[in-house]
Amino acid sequence: MTGHGPGADVIALGEVMLRFDPGEGRIRTARTFQVWEGGGEYNVARSLRRCFGLRTAVVTALVDNAVGRLTEDLILQGGVDTSLIRWIPGDGIGRTARNGLNFVERGFGIRGALGVSDRANTAVSQLRKGDIDWDTVFATGPRWFHTGGIFAGLSDTTADVADEAMATARRHGVTVSYDPNYRPSLWADRGGPERARETDLRLARHADVVVGALGLAGRHSGEPRIGADELPDAFAQVAARLPGVRVLATTLREVPSAGVNDWSSAAWSPETGFVTGPRMPGLHVLDRIGSGDGFAAGLVHGLLSAVGLEHALAYGTAHGALTMTTPGDVSMASLAEVEALMAGSSAHVRR
Repeated sequence: MTGHGPGADVIALGEVMLRFDPGEGRIRTARTFQVWEGGGEYNVARSLRRCFGLRTAVVTALVDNAVGRLTEDLILQGGVDTSLIRWIPGDGIGRTARNGLNFVERGFGIRGALGVSDRANTAVSQLRKGDIDWDTVFATGPRWFHTGGIFAGLSDTTADVADEAMATARRHGVTVSYDPNYRPSLWADRGGPERARETDLRLARHADVVVGALGLAGRHSGEPRIGADELPDAFAQVAARLPGVRVLATTLREVPSAGVNDWSSAAWSPETGFVTGPRMPGLHVLDRIGSGDGFAAGLVHGLLSAVGLEHALAYGTAHGALTMTTPGDVSMASLAEVEALMAGSSAHVRR
């Protein structure tokens, strides 16, 4: 890592992979792919830059080869500062470290989305506590720091890196958000959903804001979906587990088909109690990947703008919905489009 930090408003910590998209086709029969960048934590920073106009940076690691530089170029096109990327020397064949790849089908009708990730032994998964001078990073004055369970689940060392980063951010007075974002494949041979839950709770205790908060309800990660009538109790359960948390939020999705989703959200804070976001039934979906990250970005924008939790929830819901109308992980929405969609759902937004 070089320099003394980007002077960003928001800093995210996570893996950035190359996404290979066969468009309307299938991975197994594709002859060409569209290439994007994407990653659960990074997507939030990119959306906050491109849609909401905040200065953002990503902390990650990439192998210094042509593939890593392509990933950097895509990040730069998204307007996200790259000065905090840790560059790892390559050995020519990826034996010591490599860059992550993610092949994704969007799905259509009765055929659901399909992801095939190739991310073992990546450069970012080898980050260790002490590799990054977090005091220097946070001394540059960011207002917000975001990370999540995908990064924490990459290896036995990345959870320690997240813990170190979140604790340092809190010490510097930076607001911290965390998204559990459980991926069974990351935990399959490392303790499964029980260890994922243990890690998430350890890290979420550093967070002011938990997005995807229902991932911390129930006995362990990946439990069956929670019904609408159970939501208030589920939020109360999570709040009891995280006594210092200021905001809990989640998306709510029903999936009649890959191309049509019922989309909404809910949140909780000590001041407001349980609140719900705009309801968007029958939402037509082109590509649902990244919509939860789009929701998180809108929510963060609203909370940084101090518009109140219900209005922040509306920003997140509208931005997440628009993210599903375009291909790729990343948002292509404008702030004007987000606010127009919010106005169309004004019956559910307190102004």
